[in-house]
Amino acid sequence: MVEKRYYQKEIETMPVEDIKKLQSEKLVKQVKHVYENVPYYRDLMDKKGVSPDDIKGIEDLHKLPFLTKADLREAYPYGLLAKPLEECVRIQSTSGTTGKRVVAFYTQKDVDLWEDCCARAIVAAGGTKEDVCQVAYGYGLFTGGSGLHGGSHKVGCLTLPMSSGFTERQIQFMQDLGSTILCCTPSYAAYIGETLKEMGVSPDELSLKAGIFGAEPWTEEMRREIEKSLGIKAYDIYGLTETSGPGVSFECEEQSGMHINEDHFLAEIIDPETGEVLPEGSKGELVFTALDKEAFPLLRYRTRDICVLSRKPCSCGRTHIKMSKPMGRSDDMLIIRGVNVFPSQIESVLISEGYQPNYQIVVDRANNVDIFEVNVEMNADQFTDIVSEITSMEKTLAEAMKKVLGINPKVNLVAPKSIVRSEGKAVRVIDKRKLHD
Repeated sequence: MVEKRYYQKEIETMPVEDIKKLQSEKLVKQVKHVYENVPYYRDLMDKKGVSPDDIKGIEDLHKLPFLTKADLREAYPYGLLAKPLEECVRIQSTSGTTGKRVVAFYTQKDVDLWEDCCARAIVAAGGTKEDVCQVAYGYGLFTGGSGLHGGSHKVGCLTLPMSSGFTERQIQFMQDLGSTILCCTPSYAAYIGETLKEMGVSPDELSLKAGIFGAEPWTEEMRREIEKSLGIKAYDIYGLTETSGPGVSFECEEQSGMHINEDHFLAEIIDPETGEVLPEGSKGELVFTALDKEAFPLLRYRTRDICVLSRKPCSCGRTHIKMSKPMGRSDDMLIIRGVNVFPSQIESVLISEGYQPNYQIVVDRANNVDIFEVNVEMNADQFTDIVSEITSMEKTLAEAMKKVLGINPKVNLVAPKSIVRSEGKAVRVIDKRKLHD
């Protein structure tokens, strides 16, 4: 029997009733801290007619107002800061691809707790101080590199701060230094696997045993592809810059959902349309309250990620609630000709039909009608320049997508390597309709 390992066993295996009691105590303190130090949120509470005295425990959480990304942009840069700047030691920021950046602030305690969360994820993936952890997430303002780097240090791993890119050098270091754990985005992990194959390097020639992949949605099919191409067990990790970064939740060896670090983050599932809190097991929008954050403590932050929470006992022994892989986003979801379309659905079809997950969805509008195209890269053994064969393959793939999506996309098969590879977050969707509306 394999020995179960934890980074902070007493907390990670705490009885559920004790977790809830701890959350209640922290929530009462945090609401008071925010009300007294963040005028922006105090105004929201006052408008809703709720004061810190109304919050006696987690059963009163629903009384508090939500925060959204729009609030964060409106309050940019210092409007949600709850500590004096001289007590802050770090900022991190979102990519800012959909407008003004979100800037998050950290005290030293905030950084330490965040790194503890990432350390838990590394240990859950089998990491010990004997491991060599290669961090190929982007460094800088993006939280991925910093979070896993700090977590790796806390576990005591030999840490390679590679950042993303320079893929052949990544592989050389993997070989020369015997990297055992790889941390990066799933799309970059897939690209490393693809490059290994091109270089004629077998996964057996590497020392890799595990990968911790997050920052973008990925499917179970993609997980299996990555595990095969790199010869590893692939673990999911979840987080948001707004709540600290990766490590809000993570997978254990059961790979059946991600344990939320409930001593630091209080999770709810709501109906994205009405804001009503839904019972456990319901599919809806994930909302987080940061219970310990000092500098940037968000209460009831709407993530827009759609998922399910479950307290089903886990074989790993951790008692913290699990969230499913996000099933899409309530704001990134594409509505095409009145149909809800998630990129993850397209990815599943591609992998099941034998294609690599190198694709781009292009949506446009002409004469008030949505145009829906999917550009899909052929791999080397599928490639042909015979037009009739390509047309036949495109038709087959379009039919497979229609069965899943309910609408018919135009599929364009393109040559190997013709879609730009991602070294950070993959750009999967180009929605040109926004330029017209």
